[in-house]
Amino acid sequence: MRILLLEDDRQLGPWVAGGLREEGHVVDHFTDGKEALIAAMGQDYDVLILDRMVSGLDGLSVLKSLRASEDPTPALFLTALGEVDARVEGFDAGGDDYLTKPFAFVELSARVNALGRRRDSNGTSTIEPTTLRYGVLSLDLLARRCERQGQVIDLMAKEFKLLEYFMRRPGRLVTRTMLLEQVWDMSFDPTTSVVETHISRLRSKIDKPFDDELIRTRRGEGYVFGK
Repeated sequence: MRILLLEDDRQLGPWVAGGLREEGHVVDHFTDGKEALIAAMGQDYDVLILDRMVSGLDGLSVLKSLRASEDPTPALFLTALGEVDARVEGFDAGGDDYLTKPFAFVELSARVNALGRRRDSNGTSTIEPTTLRYGVLSLDLLARRCERQGQVIDLMAKEFKLLEYFMRRPGRLVTRTMLLEQVWDMSFDPTTSVVETHISRLRSKIDKPFDDELIRTRRGEGYVFGK
């Protein structure tokens, strides 16, 4: 399944995301509610896992916005707010399940899978493609193979993951913070140049040998893949 996780705890978030990925799920982990909302409105997810106590735009507000736009994606609140009133507020906002912290990962996994089956039974699930394509660029996720115009391009593991992240979001603005969180599982760090370094290397492989530039920089904002 493709899962959106909104959790700003520096230890809990990566732990939950890592556990779900080990079970074969694709997890987009966000620590910022606004970026989580933008992502949820821009693409389909099978399940949303939302913390209610994220600073800024919290999980409750994120889900209310999605439900107001008639987004039916099953949502589970993962929160320290366990009082009856808080639970009722969560369900009234459109939540489908509610799990309070501390919790056992096996229980979270079971609840997420149950929500995924519910989405399947409604006939609204999507099958994840095993090969991503954009024009003459292809990325085989199973064979770990990248080609452009029939030429095989060797990519390192992080370069492959970075390109996969871009190809799943063609035409959309991707911020440096989003890349740090989703590709490197890192919180925002203004001192690191890991993103710029890897994008430079990726461009040297998929862009420079060819006529068209696929990764474009928006100064002060981030990057956009494709046109």
